[in-house]
Amino acid sequence: MINIVLFGKPGAGKGTQAEFLKEKYNLTHLSTGDIFRFNLKNDTELGKKARVFMDNGELVPCEVTTAMLIDEVKKHPDTAGFLFDGYPRTINQAEALDEFLPTIGSSVTATIALEADDEILVKRLLERGKTSGRADDQDEEKIRVRYQEYNEKTAPLIGYYKEQNKFHAVDGIGTVEQITERLTSVIDNL
Repeated sequence: MINIVLFGKPGAGKGTQAEFLKEKYNLTHLSTGDIFRFNLKNDTELGKKARVFMDNGELVPCEVTTAMLIDEVKKHPDTAGFLFDGYPRTINQAEALDEFLPTIGSSVTATIALEADDEILVKRLLERGKTSGRADDQDEEKIRVRYQEYNEKTAPLIGYYKEQNKFHAVDGIGTVEQITERLTSVIDNL
């Protein structure tokens, strides 16, 4: 089983690349955003818990997010592996994932970060915002706040996975095909 954690700042191309990688390697793509939307829309117990925090303007605690992810993983017992997109975002979540995966006879194979300059990504998101309809992609200040949160909470994962020799950085600038080629080169050499 191959399990890839794909991360990078908003606009780095995770969603686009995830589509190619899941097909090429027959992976189950687990997007935290999709999992949240499913739980909220279907009013699951975890969705109800998350909504209480969200309605109060608070971040959903790691325990609730992790429980949602674990529920989703358990729905795919026969998968060739997982492509984690948007999870883990913190050291606590990475540790929770490292505790859970062995219970299903697995572990994180590699973490791949799509890296790109903030200014390029801001332009990318503002451009995407013109057609995506996402309000958070149309406001430069909100984009920069998301980057600040990424730097504070997610960037420490680099050191966490480097200590495990599981971290790989990939240049996220270029054509979709060039970036896909860089990613597949890393994965093929794991």
